[in-house]
Amino acid sequence: MSELFDAEFFADPHPTYARLRADGGAHHVSTPDGAKAWVVTGYADVRAGLADPRLSLDRANAGAGYRGFALPPALDANLLNLDPPDHTRLRALIAGAFTPKRVAALAPAIEAAATELLDAVPVGEPVDLIAAFAAPLPVRVIGDLLGVPAADRDRFRSWTSVLLTPRPDQPPTAARDAVAAMYGFLVDLVAAKRAAPADDLLSALIAVRDEEDRLSEAELVSLAFLGLWAGYENLVNLIGNGVWALFAAPEQLADLRAHPDVLPSAVEELTRYDQPLQFAIRRFPRTDVEIAGTVIPAGDTVLLGIAAANRDPAVFADPNTLDLRRDPNPHLSYGHGPHRSFGSRLSQVEAGIAIAALLARGCAPATPDFEPRWLPSFRNRGLTSLPVRLTR
Repeated sequence: MSELFDAEFFADPHPTYARLRADGGAHHVSTPDGAKAWVVTGYADVRAGLADPRLSLDRANAGAGYRGFALPPALDANLLNLDPPDHTRLRALIAGAFTPKRVAALAPAIEAAATELLDAVPVGEPVDLIAAFAAPLPVRVIGDLLGVPAADRDRFRSWTSVLLTPRPDQPPTAARDAVAAMYGFLVDLVAAKRAAPADDLLSALIAVRDEEDRLSEAELVSLAFLGLWAGYENLVNLIGNGVWALFAAPEQLADLRAHPDVLPSAVEELTRYDQPLQFAIRRFPRTDVEIAGTVIPAGDTVLLGIAAANRDPAVFADPNTLDLRRDPNPHLSYGHGPHRSFGSRLSQVEAGIAIAALLARGCAPATPDFEPRWLPSFRNRGLTSLPVRLTR
């Protein structure tokens, strides 16, 4: 049993991933909350595992040692806890909101939100990019998409932070209280949208529920929960991590400024290079299964290392080097197979707009000796703050 997640891992997990890949196999580890899990790090094994139907997302297939968020039963019916055919059915209902055409239609509103947020930042004065820009932008976007009232959106930052990046000084009931608060809010929001529908995704899902009877009330609330949660935290960290990676590679930043057409490729590479979500959502083997030459017992928790796979030298040349023109770039940041993220296109567009807006304003580190501090989470990699100055 390995104690993998220490202070050195939180500061930079990639040396640890390199060692695990070199050792081969799947590694039995203890997570910070005391749970036991198998970590898989090689690209080929992670990619195969993401699409392996023998690995279930349904917590009903978890063994007695599994520890996870204690979600209310009404929130259990979400895409992160379902296998086909229910997963397939629910995914089809929500995927229409994330087609290339629908995402492209959201771009002007995202650009306007980015402009408004940066207009509020005084030129030349130090500001925390995470608090002033990277965090509020995704809240605006997913709030507009789902139809969450503007006055209620800031509360999601505190709720998701409690769940995804718990602090050592949090009370034992913090995660349960955060989930309960989020659940109560969503139940009230569904009731309000049912009484007064609007042109948003949640109202559309309510119509599917009430008029077509293609999803249950629990599934409806769970989809709203997943949209708010998954659509927020990863984007915050992707923007922060991406900007910091550009600061640390000034020649790459200069190339991007000189050639804005490189931006789509740059977003893909920034997503690969410092992937916010370190592991795919946990899986549970339905039967004993061999992964990376290791037999993993049924019901054990499997963590497929997306961030580790994204730096596998067997697939990526110079994987520890940021290369904004990398081609091909078959990273696994959005998953693979039937559970690939349906919001990947929105994530790419939003990150691209955010970075383009910052480049247009001239964004630079506020101090040359800034030492990054990373969230103490083995699941999510993100900066606690990033002091910057806008130069124009």
